[in-house]
Amino acid sequence: MRANDMRCIALAACCAVLALSGCRTTPAPGPSATSTHEPARQPPAPVTVTRGEFTLPADKLDVWNAVGQIVVNARGVEYLGRAQMLDLYSLRYRGVEFFVLTKAMTAAETGNHIRTRVTATTPAGKPIDSEATAAVLGMLERALPAEVERVRKMQAAPKKKPAKHGKP
Repeated sequence: MRANDMRCIALAACCAVLALSGCRTTPAPGPSATSTHEPARQPPAPVTVTRGEFTLPADKLDVWNAVGQIVVNARGVEYLGRAQMLDLYSLRYRGVEFFVLTKAMTAAETGNHIRTRVTATTPAGKPIDSEATAAVLGMLERALPAEVERVRKMQAAPKKKPAKHGKP
């Protein structure tokens, strides 16, 4: 055999090995020696209730105003925005972005008593279950009763009229 023929045979063998090695890209179905008998993992169930949501006996506007006073002064809570018409504050805490909502409850839900639900959602409006939102809602649940009273007193206080200056 000549050297040229040897090169052709070697080249053809390399091409055949490369072609055959690229044919199969996924493992064959069925048990393998390395698999352990783990059950198939189910995707987590969708969140249907926000952990930490609560109600309190106050008007939703008073609660909304009090939430604003608390979150702008809370350490670590980043205030992103608010929308009074939607009863929400947009916040970020521990890297989690979410909305805090203050919603008036219906008379049927409360037996004709004024109550407001304070809850949180994802920016898409879905219930959220995270440590960050539960921590913020817990902080609000503890601080809101006193802050609602403070806001009410501040709004009820008589407004000082500016002194009129006469002409010199």
